[in-house]
Amino acid sequence: MNSVAVPQKSASRFGRFFRPRERSAWRNFAVAMLVLAVAMAVALVSAAAAQQGRFMFALITTVLALGLAGWVAIAIVPAMAKRTSLRWIAYQIDYRLTRDGIIYLAAVFILVLAAVNTGNNLLFLILACALAGILISGVLSRVVLTGVNLKLDLPEHIFAEQPILAELELHNEKLFWPSFSLRVIGENAKGEKDKGNDAHILTRPVFFPYLSHGSSSRQKVELRFARRGVYRQDAFGIRTRFPFGFFEKTRTVTSDISITVYPRVESTDQFYEILPLLSGEIASSFRGRGHELHSLRNYLATDSARFVDWKVSAKSGRLMVREFAREDERRLMLVLDPFVGPSRAAAGSPSAAEYAERFERAVSLAACIAWHFYELHSVLQFRTHTFATPLAPAGEIIYDALREMALVQPDWSSRGGAFLDTLAGDSEIFKIILTARPQRTIPTALWSSSYFLFIDQL
Repeated sequence: MNSVAVPQKSASRFGRFFRPRERSAWRNFAVAMLVLAVAMAVALVSAAAAQQGRFMFALITTVLALGLAGWVAIAIVPAMAKRTSLRWIAYQIDYRLTRDGIIYLAAVFILVLAAVNTGNNLLFLILACALAGILISGVLSRVVLTGVNLKLDLPEHIFAEQPILAELELHNEKLFWPSFSLRVIGENAKGEKDKGNDAHILTRPVFFPYLSHGSSSRQKVELRFARRGVYRQDAFGIRTRFPFGFFEKTRTVTSDISITVYPRVESTDQFYEILPLLSGEIASSFRGRGHELHSLRNYLATDSARFVDWKVSAKSGRLMVREFAREDERRLMLVLDPFVGPSRAAAGSPSAAEYAERFERAVSLAACIAWHFYELHSVLQFRTHTFATPLAPAGEIIYDALREMALVQPDWSSRGGAFLDTLAGDSEIFKIILTARPQRTIPTALWSSSYFLFIDQL
């Protein structure tokens, strides 16, 4: 199978020269070479005529040769230049002297002193070879770095603190020259190396030992993001020390990659502590058809006799009917109230930093709860003070909710205090509310249909 792929690749590579859109370029090139050959022949005839003293004929043939060359320069060269990519000239390549390069330059300096003081031709020859090595290093490294494009493929959904596998691809567009010993690093917009900044995506170099001409190479990279939020990569650096390692050359490639990292959804001890309470609250909040007892009430004429609790009826002296918790459907609203208020702590103070950590735990807990009910195929709605998903199966809105959780920040203003008041009138759906508001300020109507998780206690 590999033996079949090689000739196909070779044919497609050389076939580029003979594509229909390239025929005009080849025709212009052939015409230019033919006209320039005629111009050179006419110029030689002009020189021979001048030596023979035929000055008028020499003048005419000289003007004709110059006219032919000028026609090529005006009519054909611009058309061919438009088809030539000059991107490699504009590549910004930064040079950094390595330790080996410092030793090499020190040796060259010693050779300079020795050659100048002794006048030995052999030393001058060795010095010329040493200087040529520096020149060759610069030329070859530029050839290696030019014509190389990169692409970073990331998973669609990324969660904090969970490792992911990304794929970094390098494509060598050069037709004849391979590239050697390339490393891809993350850089910021100024072209400086990314030194562990967690707002960047690629935080460690990826090595490509060899990249053949006209081919691509892919490397898998394990990435891990410590926190939720938006991560950006302003630029990448393609770096090499080829061929001699005297200089480290880096070509900066601009990038506009931006990803949203969801909160961590791994279940914590705290989540396992509240889960039984949470499940019990949901099961007992709404009566319906199920197996768990919800309450007892007086018998009505429309009730079925199979729901009568005869033991309790005998004790109380009147017919009592059992009501069961509804288990056929779980419909709930998950509410994250980011309101903190300006009186809790001034931004930047130690207490504000401590609350920010608690808020991060609250967001992660909200993500765990949302993911739990997503796995149970519940009907879910997620709300904050500025965002709300529709009430729909959790599979349809889970990633919209997680994306909002990745971006939400504590509200230190005084405008968000009334957010929970707007939820008090909706008693038909059970609510799980994470909030920092004091218990005494929560509307009474919410307590009967809600389960509260207070951020100050996380």
